[in-house]
Amino acid sequence: MVKNIIMVVYVIICIALVIIVLSQEGKEASLTNSITGGGYDNSYWSKNKGNSKQEILKKVTTVLGILFVLVALLLDSKLF
Repeated sequence: MVKNIIMVVYVIICIALVIIVLSQEGKEASLTNSITGGGYDNSYWSKNKGNSKQEILKKVTTVLGILFVLVALLLDSKLF
């Protein structure tokens, strides 16, 4: 019974992790940004990046990744 509950939680974590990772934007490290200095933006937006949607998604991805590993280890253990 407990193992089934943990398995459901694990599946929910897996689905949430996939959705969060797919909703993130890729880093734009193109040649144009290198030449024009687009990667070194000192605007208000770049200084307050910690509160942006992408930073929140990064933090959620980290937490879900850690939970993913911990629950996988818990399911693999012989406790249940």
